[in-house]
Order: sequence, then structure tokens, then C-alpha cells
Amino acid sequence: MSVLVGTNTRLITQGITGKVGLFHSQGCRAYALECGAKGGKVLGGVTPGRGGQTVDGFPVWNSVYEAVKKEGANTSMVFVPPFGAADAILEALDAGIELVVAITEGVPVLDMVRVRQFMHAKNRERAAAGLKPQRLIGPNCPGIITPGQIKIGIMPGYIHRPGNVGIVSRSGTLTYEAVHQTTSLGMGQSTCIGIGGDPVNGTNFIDALELFEKDPDTHSIIMIGEIGGSAEEEAAEWIKKNTKKPVVGFIAGRTAPPGRRMGHAGAIISGGKGTADGKMAAMKEAGIRVSPTPAELGTTLKALLEGKI
Repeated sequence: MSVLVGTNTRLITQGITGKVGLFHSQGCRAYALECGAKGGKVLGGVTPGRGGQTVDGFPVWNSVYEAVKKEGANTSMVFVPPFGAADAILEALDAGIELVVAITEGVPVLDMVRVRQFMHAKNRERAAAGLKPQRLIGPNCPGIITPGQIKIGIMPGYIHRPGNVGIVSRSGTLTYEAVHQTTSLGMGQSTCIGIGGDPVNGTNFIDALELFEKDPDTHSIIMIGEIGGSAEEEAAEWIKKNTKKPVVGFIAGRTAPPGRRMGHAGAIISGGKGTADGKMAAMKEAGIRVSPTPAELGTTLKALLEGKI
């Protein structure tokens, strides 16, 4: 079983005619084709004014609505520049796309506040109509992958292997580190979700943890956080009350000086809050096994599963 994406995914790319959007669409298509019958479908993309054209074999539509109506698209990957990314997300949601994965970095925070309000309103309407909620992953994220079925985003597909470890992370590169380690140790991954490092995003730790907890093919979880904000503390409290599966955690940014943003828009310690020590203490109090370094995520999980720690 997969979380959010899988064999039934029908993916489009908003911004496919751009250099970066096309490059990663090609990577997603290649990965899906390697997966064969179990792979999702990469349909094409959307660029307003370029409808009817093709780019490297991908059909291009003028709007997301057109792609949904003609091809049954249900998932969108956003590679639209920051100034237009929020409008692209809103277009996808308005067209009925079930999952939007926004890779774009640098989206203004107020734009994302507008997106969140719109999405909440749409999901209230969908709930009243008996429809499942729409979801957004990102922005400023590497994407999501169910190994052996579909990848949506910029992650290197070849390091992933089907398995039973669910991974959720604010950091893109540390996601890949956890993936490589669990693959090397023979555990593999069920689904990996990069939620991104922005202060206002569509999917948070608790959202992902709820999905992993309900997924019978996810037997253990790695959660990678960063300094700044309170998402990790809130997730730790949720895990303490709700999770029966083994969880390994890590917090990036322990050596960051207070008051200075470190890479991600949300990775900033302010007013003494959001520190690495505070987050790790919350994790430990919730029963999460905290890895001492990113290089030990895999071995820490393996030892935990084997009852050695």
C-alpha cells in the first residue's frame, strides 16, 4: 500500500516548458516507466499559451482544467517561478486536482497564507459533498515518492527501494541521506514525503504521521526536523498519544547561531523558541529515539527494530 501516490497517480507538471520543469518531468517519466505495470502515469504538462504543443513527447495544455477533463489528471507537480507559484497551486486546486506537489522555492509567505485559506474552504465544500480532501505538499520541497511506483519531484530515484520505512522530512538532502541508509541496510521505504522548510506549507509532520500510522505497509518511521517553529514539538506530542510504530528522529541545525536563517525560510530560532535542544527533548520525552547524527539514522532505526537500544 502506498501513501498519497502510487499506481493510480496521473501526473501533470505546471511549468513543463521551463528548463527545470522539463528536466524533472523527464526524470519522473523515466522512473514511472522503469516501474512498469506498477508505475503511475506522467501525462504531460501545462503552460498557458502553449496548449497544443509538445515538448520532448509531452503534450502541453493551456490549463489544468483541460488536463483534468481530457486526461483524468489527479496530481500536479509545480515548477512555476515564485511570483506565480501560488496562482498555479490555486488553479490546480480549483480544477479538482487531488494532490499538488509544489517544488518551487521562494514563494512569498503571504501568498501561501492565501493558498491555505482557499484550500481549507475547498475542503469544507468537498467534505460536505462526501469527497476526500485535496492535499498540498510543499512549497520548497523535494516532493514525494513511493518506491517502485511513482516519484514526484527532484529526488534521485535510484537510491530508493520498496520497503517498510516511512520517511518525512523538512530537509531535502537529509531525506536522501535517510533513504540511502535504509536502502543500504536492506529496509527500503514505503513512502518518502519531503514537506519542505517554509513556515507556511500544505502538509505538516502530523499530516504525514497520520498517513503512516494508518498504512499497514509502513512498519517504522523516520522524522527529520529542523530548528525554527514548533512543528516538531507538536508532532512529538501527537506521536506520544497516537503512534504505536517505532520512530527515529533527528533535528538539523544544532550549531546554527540564534537569529540567523539557515537555508530554509522556517529554519530560524527566534525569542529562544525553536531550538534544536528543545525539539530533541520533546522527541525523547515522546519516546522517539533521536539519532545523534544524520549519518546514524539508518543504524539507529535498525538497532531500535532489533531491540538493541
